Amino acid sequence: MAAIGNLRHRPARRLTQLYAGLVLYGVSMALMVNSGLGLDPWDVFHQGLAELTGLSFGTVTIAVGALVLLLWIPLRQRPGLGTVSNVLVIGLVVDATLALLPAGGPLGVRIGLLAAGIVANGAATGLYIGARLGPGPRDGLMTGYVARRPGRSVRLVRTVIEVTVLALGWLLGGTVGVGTVAYALTIGPLTQVFLPLFTVPEPAEVAPGRVEPLPAA
Repeated sequence: MAAIGNLRHRPARRLTQLYAGLVLYGVSMALMVNSGLGLDPWDVFHQGLAELTGLSFGTVTIAVGALVLLLWIPLRQRPGLGTVSNVLVIGLVVDATLALLPAGGPLGVRIGLLAAGIVANGAATGLYIGARLGPGPRDGLMTGYVARRPGRSVRLVRTVIEVTVLALGWLLGGTVGVGTVAYALTIGPLTQVFLPLFTVPEPAEVAPGRVEPLPAA
């Protein structure tokens, strides 16, 4: 089995897929922000902090990602290239995309932005996770905690974390709405569709003592 995070197996495809996924993820976040119809829990938190601090949405996303990554230390989690890239690339892309998108618009346009953002987010998740170069800092926090406490449910831990950041973000002024509910209901099924499509297959393992046949001439 190829170790997660190494680049010995299909490096060109995996790097291309990783960064395509991270760029698409940043674009998807900007689409949902611009819709004004509600965000996923972490982005509600990011938006609330941006309102509080006056920093850009992307800057807050990077700062929160870096702080979450520090929480990996007591969990003894090791970040991969994808983890570090996740922290930096998504925040830069979301700010650049928000600067290019026109603000507001009719409700129909905003619904279209929301729908496109959610679908793009699912595809982006499949791309960057499927590259197998390390999870995002927020996902790693959840899986690392569960790994240190095997009796805990992944679903329960994720729910507690996301409900907490959602509540904090809402209190800080982040946008909670129909988009928040739509994201919660659809991101799981979308990821389930896209992840198998984009997951880079592991190199074939050779059984101990077995000699692989030479390819035919």
